[in-house]
Amino acid sequence: MDGSNGWLESAAAWIEEQGKEGDFGRKYTLDPVMLPRSLARRPRTALDVGCGEGRFCRLLRKNGVAATGIDPTPELLAYARKKDPGGTYQEGIAEELPYADGSFDLVVSYLTLIDIPDYRRAIGEMARVLRPGGTLLIANLTSFNTAANEGGWVRGEKGELLHYPIDHYLEERWAWMAYRGIRVRNYHRPLRDYMSALLDTGLRLTYFDEPEPTGAAPAVKSAKYRRVPYFLVMEWEKAAG
Repeated sequence: MDGSNGWLESAAAWIEEQGKEGDFGRKYTLDPVMLPRSLARRPRTALDVGCGEGRFCRLLRKNGVAATGIDPTPELLAYARKKDPGGTYQEGIAEELPYADGSFDLVVSYLTLIDIPDYRRAIGEMARVLRPGGTLLIANLTSFNTAANEGGWVRGEKGELLHYPIDHYLEERWAWMAYRGIRVRNYHRPLRDYMSALLDTGLRLTYFDEPEPTGAAPAVKSAKYRRVPYFLVMEWEKAAG
């Protein structure tokens, strides 16, 4: 197995792909859900696990939240610090968060669980650093989406989208995802595995959605997303004590 997850080599292309407002999925599908839910309980402190180039951290900070970003890729962190000199961006991995118990009102995992090898340990760490009464907000690729991540859409003779195949759904595995200069390792796990890991922490599920693109999104891409929803959003609450 190749020991690299691809992020070091893909950092420059990733930064270009995200731009100022994020890619299509983030701008039109996830941000309209993730940002309001992040702010709904008026958190004072937040941790963005796998913050990457820091875009969502910057959004939180612009809305008055003292957000900290953590990511294992130095090149992405360097860009985050350049764009937000007053922010806090730390190198580290989700499986070993360098923060005390109960440090944050909000923990965000924005499309990061698919990148984390030991997701159970990472989920436990995210729950640990939440204060009592705090929330863990997760955006992830749906498991039926990642169950086809080796090939993606099946197309017809004229390139039209026929169907999106799902296979070996219950088999946990990883595959290389490559597009527009980005080549990174993504993990597939059935939804039951993520849910059991989260339930094992004692957190309580308070919100679940498979969001659709907003009305302002380009029509062709929106139609594609509605045929196969790519994302899910979950909010989990830690008991108050």
